[in-house]
Amino acid sequence: MDTVLKNKMSDGKKSLLFLTPSLILLIIFFITPMVLTVLFSFTNLSLTGAAASHMEFIGFENFVRMFSDPDFRISILKTIIFVFFSAVVGQCFFGFLIAFLMREKNVVFRRVIGLIIIAAWVTPEVVVSFCWVAFLGDGGTANIFASLLGFEPIAWLYTFPMISVVIANIWRGTAFSMMVFQSALDDIPKEVEEAATMDGATRWEVIRHVTIPMVKGTIATNMMLVTLQTLGVFTLIYTMTGGGPGNQTSTLPVFMYKQAFVSYQLGYGTAISLVLLVIGAIASLIYMKTLKVKV
Repeated sequence: MDTVLKNKMSDGKKSLLFLTPSLILLIIFFITPMVLTVLFSFTNLSLTGAAASHMEFIGFENFVRMFSDPDFRISILKTIIFVFFSAVVGQCFFGFLIAFLMREKNVVFRRVIGLIIIAAWVTPEVVVSFCWVAFLGDGGTANIFASLLGFEPIAWLYTFPMISVVIANIWRGTAFSMMVFQSALDDIPKEVEEAATMDGATRWEVIRHVTIPMVKGTIATNMMLVTLQTLGVFTLIYTMTGGGPGNQTSTLPVFMYKQAFVSYQLGYGTAISLVLLVIGAIASLIYMKTLKVKV
């Protein structure tokens, strides 16, 4: 008995030894920055001035200032609009639609269409941004087509800034949802849907009562991943519009960046990042509660 116990303890020590490098990296690059972010959010840390060399603990002043700032409230609203239409309505819906339409197509067709869609996803975000700026610019492709149809050129990024960044993000991110749903739909036994059809169910009824319920867990997981990813979108928006015109596309990541690195108020910026983290956690809980799945 003692020998078995000693062997188990020895195996445990060996396992811990192999896990040590991973634990060290986790502490250095994840836990430590997260703890520092929480600590800095309660300080007046700044990149310039006296606070840069003499940081002070100021309690909840950053949070009081934040929730009384009308620009912060506008950023919350813009973030909700951007995430809802870009992630939930856009990427999830079109990702599922494309995956469903490609489901019974031949392998060559699926590979060609899949590669075209995935090409946008693997392209660096800043490159995608410049492509859309060129496409929606005064002399861009969008206005060339508008002129051919008899319409006057439109300053898309000035007149419809939020719509522009939403469409650009949908175009870039839909591939991820498509691949997730494609894998889930391929795992559904064809016999189940065929049985529903033989029982008199219409195509829409099969999709609603058979297909979607069988991939409900995948839908919840994908929505959470895409929502969290979209909450953190910064490069695309900042490169295309800079958060403008005015504050029309000033989502929380853009607002946080401006406060932390343009106004040099790191303490205030880290406080905003905590709010962003809480919003992501709440969104995840809502998905899990609404769809009643364990992720």
